[in-house]
Amino acid sequence: MIDVQGVSYRIGSAQILRNVSLQLRRGGVIALAGPNGAGKSTLLSLVARLQSLQSGRIAVDDLEIGACDDRALARKLAILPQHVNASSRLTVRDLVGFGRYPHHRGRPDAQDRARVEEALQLFDLMPFAQRHLETLSGGQRQRAFVAMAYVQDTDFLLLDEPLNNLDLAASRALMAQLRDLADSKGRTVVIVLHDINYATAYADRIVVMKGGAVVADGAPREVVTEAMLRSVFETEARVEIAAGRPVVLV
Repeated sequence: MIDVQGVSYRIGSAQILRNVSLQLRRGGVIALAGPNGAGKSTLLSLVARLQSLQSGRIAVDDLEIGACDDRALARKLAILPQHVNASSRLTVRDLVGFGRYPHHRGRPDAQDRARVEEALQLFDLMPFAQRHLETLSGGQRQRAFVAMAYVQDTDFLLLDEPLNNLDLAASRALMAQLRDLADSKGRTVVIVLHDINYATAYADRIVVMKGGAVVADGAPREVVTEAMLRSVFETEARVEIAAGRPVVLV
């Protein structure tokens, strides 16, 4: 479980997070939603130790952020930030292989190589394994980055806006794959999403943030209402139920 207790964070005079307390239990897909500047990405980066905790406490199972060993944390959770710095001349196989570093520390063995090949198969990347990143489409590149995070073999997979710059087909395919990872592989996927309809279609739980605070938390049908859209996103939109899940009509 990821346990967030009383976390606040500021940059200069800007208060980014305000006394956030949240428990993210194992299993399923958890979507973080909210308008720009709500604090979603900052919260994710604090959990992953990409930024230093200023106040409050975060623990991942028995590991306390700020006190635990980085290598131990890397075996518990993997994160794919919004922007990944990777050489465009890397091959897909090499990129995915970087995800195994917390395990082999620069000395990959047969098991590490086998896990990379499994990830290439799982994410339909085998036809592109020897291609350089610069030759891939946006959807193919994003699948490769997610595969790199997946092959780290962690219980928690944190993804910050992985649908950015993806078209409809690529977005649907990636979300379906993440849903399958949660269902068939037992991974817990925590994902920042801007499109609320992707959250309602694929997530088990939606955590809505605004102004650095959690303002709604629960199953999609409980959380995504016309009243919430007015209050959080400041927009008038109709919500209807399709296949048991809410759909925001635009």
